[in-house]
Amino acid sequence: MEETNRQKKIAGVLQNDLAIVLQKMLLDGGQKGVIISVTKVTVTTDLSLSKVFVSVFPADKGALIVTELNENKPRIKHQIAQKTKHQLRKMPDLVFYNDDSLEYINNIGEAIKGEENPIKNENLLQKRKNI
Repeated sequence: MEETNRQKKIAGVLQNDLAIVLQKMLLDGGQKGVIISVTKVTVTTDLSLSKVFVSVFPADKGALIVTELNENKPRIKHQIAQKTKHQLRKMPDLVFYNDDSLEYINNIGEAIKGEENPIKNENLLQKRKNI
């Protein structure tokens, strides 16, 4: 089902405010050398749940950061509710997911360049057979 204009507007507002809040949290938390960006926000039709996709650099810290974000949901939700109190009546619940699409695209690029050649490295074939 296609998103309504209201869902898109609310998702856009949440995406902008979440980006600001999460960057501030990283700076205050002392996470040096970590960049986080909110790549996509979707809102359900009843506006009760919001899926937040975040991209983390370096990618190996992505799972750790996403679990920390999910643990700190109430605090993040409160900060976003304070920012959007004149725009939204009810703040949707937040669920954070790791968006690893940039890493996936990079892996495809390396495979096309020939850096992961299964003829030269037979271990890759075994890995692909298991998938």
